[in-house]
Amino acid sequence: MNNTVALVKTREDAWALLTEYTQSQSLRKHALAVEAAMRYYARFFSGEEESWGMVGLLHDFDYEKYPSLDDHPYRGQAILEAQGYPEVIRRGIMAHAPHTGTSRGTPMEKAIYAVDELTGLIVAVTLVRPSRKLNEMDAAAVMKKMKQPAFAKGVNREDIVTGAGELGLTLEEHVKHVLTAMQGVATDLGL
Repeated sequence: MNNTVALVKTREDAWALLTEYTQSQSLRKHALAVEAAMRYYARFFSGEEESWGMVGLLHDFDYEKYPSLDDHPYRGQAILEAQGYPEVIRRGIMAHAPHTGTSRGTPMEKAIYAVDELTGLIVAVTLVRPSRKLNEMDAAAVMKKMKQPAFAKGVNREDIVTGAGELGLTLEEHVKHVLTAMQGVATDLGL
């Protein structure tokens, strides 16, 4: 199976698009966290790192302008298609949002779904720690907070658990992988 994708768009193109549509620093940092997790999983699953990273970086680029479920990520799809982003990128982005009904058939599509909510939970756990430093976090702290439904209640824990299973990983393995990926970009995340 050929895991390479001929990309005509670069990461710089994707970053420019993200920053054009997303002014919120927290949403930009979320995009960076998801990108880091996707790049990590691309290496882990022998995927093509640039395309996986681009899916992570752009998965919510339209959310600030079009936050309703009727619009996100559908509006983004039209923008991406008009700008020449390949179908594999667009489909990967659609797969992150269960409400689109897009099946998750490839490892990339499974990974974007699996990491989206988990990155948010990891950030929330980090922010309540005294040091507020990702590099001082461990998977056990994330696992403990995940069991507390009142903590970061906007995070869909079912998506995290389902996503880990779709990747063929235990929940703890998945948390460790995503935490490691995010620790690699802790400075960019301000954590």
